[in-house]
Amino acid sequence: MIPLILSVFFSSLIFLIFKLFDTFKVNRLQAIVFNYGVACICGMVDYGNTTRILKMHNEHWFMYTVGLGVTFIAIFNLMGITAQRNGLSVVAVASKMSVVIPIIVGVFFFKESTSWIKILGLFLALTAIYLVSYDADADSRLKRSNLALPILVFFGSGFVDVSLKFLEHTYIDPSEIALFSVSLFASAFFAGILIFSYQIADGEFNFDFRSIFGGFVLGVANYFSIFFLMEALTYRGLNSSTIFTINNISVLVFTSILGLIFFKERLTALKFSGILLAIISIFLVSLSEISF
Repeated sequence: MIPLILSVFFSSLIFLIFKLFDTFKVNRLQAIVFNYGVACICGMVDYGNTTRILKMHNEHWFMYTVGLGVTFIAIFNLMGITAQRNGLSVVAVASKMSVVIPIIVGVFFFKESTSWIKILGLFLALTAIYLVSYDADADSRLKRSNLALPILVFFGSGFVDVSLKFLEHTYIDPSEIALFSVSLFASAFFAGILIFSYQIADGEFNFDFRSIFGGFVLGVANYFSIFFLMEALTYRGLNSSTIFTINNISVLVFTSILGLIFFKERLTALKFSGILLAIISIFLVSLSEISF
C-alpha cells in the first residue's frame, strides 16, 4: 500500500505545481515538455544500467511506450483546450470520471472480482468526483460545438490508465518499471520537441526561462507518480480496478485539501459532501477486497 500512498502524494503534488504555474505565469506547454525530459533523467538515474538504457529500443514493449508518450502530450493539450473552452469543472469531471474505463476493463478482460460493495463504492466515488469538481461560479455548460473535447479527455485519460495496466500485466517485469518509465517519458519529451520545432518554423516560439524550473519540479513529481502507480499495480493483494479507484479519489480529496490550505479555496457544502462521500467510497472499495 505504500507505493499507492506515494503515487497519490506525487500525483497531488502535480496539481499543486500546475496551480503555481498560473501564479508565476509559467509557460505551461514548455514546462510540460521539459518535465518529460527531467522525468526521463530521473528514470535513468533510478535504473542505473546505462548499457541497457541505450538498448531499450530492443525491448518488446518499446513501441507501446512511444505511442503512450505521444498520447501523454496530446491529452495534456486537450485538457488545456477543454479548460479554456468549457471551464475547469468540465475538464476535472471528464478526466476523473474516466476511472470507470480501467475498472470496466479490469472486470471484463482481466477477470477481476466485483461485488455489490464495490459497485456501491464506485457509484459513490463517481458522485464524489462530480461534487468535489463542481463549481457553480464557473461556466460549465457544454456547447454542442465543443462536446467532442471533454469526450476526448474522458476516453484519453481512461486509455492511459488501461494501457499502463495492460503493459504491467502483459509485458513488464517489476524490475523493469524504471526502464519502462525512461522509455515512456523519453517518447513524450521527443514528441514535445517536435511540437517546439513546428512552432519555431512557424515563428510562434518564445522561450520562457521560468519553464525550465517549472519543468524540473513537475518532472520529479511526474516521474514518481507514474513509478509508484506502476509499483502499486504489481501488488497482487488488490485488483487494478480497486487501485485506480482509490488513487483517483484520494488524489481528488488530497488536492482539495491542498487547495484549502495553500490557496484559501472556498469549501462549499457540495465540496464538503463530496469529500465525505469520497472517503466512504474508498472504505467500501477497499472493503470489497477483503475476504471474510
